[in-house]
Amino acid sequence: MNVTERITVGLKREERGVSDEAHSARAVGSGLLPVLATPAMTALMEQAAAGALEEFLPEGWTSVGISLDVEHTSATPLGMGFRAEAEVTAVEGRKILFDVRAYDDAGEIGHGTHARFAVESEPFLAKAAKKRG
Repeated sequence: MNVTERITVGLKREERGVSDEAHSARAVGSGLLPVLATPAMTALMEQAAAGALEEFLPEGWTSVGISLDVEHTSATPLGMGFRAEAEVTAVEGRKILFDVRAYDDAGEIGHGTHARFAVESEPFLAKAAKKRG
């Protein structure tokens, strides 16, 4: 069974948010300033990538992030809208590669690459649970 057969290069998704105190560097612990935190920006990038795949995976399957290489290139003040885009650049078996970009209302704020891996949910969770002993 080729679980990624319906996922094609060029598949895209966009997610949107508003930079608020909960998304700030000081709130998430990645800095002290009241600006959009890098972890909040990258989370929206991952959300866009994961969302792009969900409808194309078989029932009982999902994707998990396995790598993220991102530059956060411009600060976003609180109260400003921001969005993230993810585009599939390659499908290597169950590994899916993305180009990710983020923008605020003034322009690009970050870019990079992201990889996800298609997994069957129940066996994946069972394997993780074994770590508890």
